[in-house]
Amino acid sequence: MAYWLMKSEPDEISIDDVLALPSIPWFGVRNYQARNFMRDGMRVGDGVLFYHSSCPEPGIAGLAEVASTAYPDHTQFEKDSKYFDPKATQETPRWMMVDVKAKRKTRLLSLAELRTYPQLENMTVLQKGSRLSITPVTADEWRFIQKLLEKTV
Repeated sequence: MAYWLMKSEPDEISIDDVLALPSIPWFGVRNYQARNFMRDGMRVGDGVLFYHSSCPEPGIAGLAEVASTAYPDHTQFEKDSKYFDPKATQETPRWMMVDVKAKRKTRLLSLAELRTYPQLENMTVLQKGSRLSITPVTADEWRFIQKLLEKTV
């Protein structure tokens, strides 16, 4: 089993939005490394830290899991989509997506709080210049964050 941190802007798709659905396609990823994580690394059942980004207080807002294997992102073929890619074809898609299923909303574990724990100092999301929307999380980081989320503030 692998673990991932997946970022979403809450005004586009929030943890509450995902909780309201059986699962949601994680579309619109347009970074090759993030695409490769979905295509080559993610497996059904992998753990996901659902992270709210580009908002007043970014941070982990819930827990989810990968609910499908990777498949072509349909938005790359839709000319009216902001995610349209004229170089992508049905025969040779460039962009992939997976379905994500929310498990539960958690207290917000803010980026500022994450930075205070030495146990997380190597976490990809905390590295200077890290802007990927999908990053791997180590098993130790996953377990530590699970313990933090069990605590009340």
